[in-house]
Amino acid sequence: MVATDPTLEVEQSLFAGGASCVIGCDEVGRGALAGPVAVGLAVINAAVAPLPAGIRDSKLLSEPRREALAPLALGWALHSAVGLATPAEVDEFGIIACLGLAGKRALAQLHHAGVDIRGSVVLLDGNHDYLNAALSNPVTVATRIKADRDCGSVAAASVIAKVHRDRLMIEAHEESPHYEWASNKGYGSATHLAAIELHGPSRHHRKSWLHQSA
Repeated sequence: MVATDPTLEVEQSLFAGGASCVIGCDEVGRGALAGPVAVGLAVINAAVAPLPAGIRDSKLLSEPRREALAPLALGWALHSAVGLATPAEVDEFGIIACLGLAGKRALAQLHHAGVDIRGSVVLLDGNHDYLNAALSNPVTVATRIKADRDCGSVAAASVIAKVHRDRLMIEAHEESPHYEWASNKGYGSATHLAAIELHGPSRHHRKSWLHQSA
């Protein structure tokens, strides 16, 4: 299947419906055994410039390509943010709750930057609104399956969040190189699993997940 470039058609329909801004939202690291889960947000308004060429769902891009495109995504969006939930929080609260927690933290960054969150629509990849479950004051969320593939704001958020989290895992690799996080980014590769078996889990591991995968 040939990948198609995302567009801003969905975002434009949301602007036509009265949204002051659209906040593209995507998560990264949901299925990893180590490291935080991240939620990226990218804010655009109706006057946004065309999406920079090459930006698409981060899963469809090589690591060098993501690194090259991240500054373009950051420069294109009016504002952006990445919220994190730690491995210990994933163990304590579960992954879905931590998606909401990470998203809440990212939204707080946008609020402090002056983004009109109440007048915006959050365009969230997937079919489940994990954000409002974590918020005391609800926001307007539009869920869409494959939004990271089809919608420019969500693709930009995907790239921003992926590069941010990858850099954190590369930093953690320096502390514990035997897990090879610089290459596997905390996901369950054969070498990562073998290192866990040999050395045991680190403070960066989601220990409850290791029991499930044993």
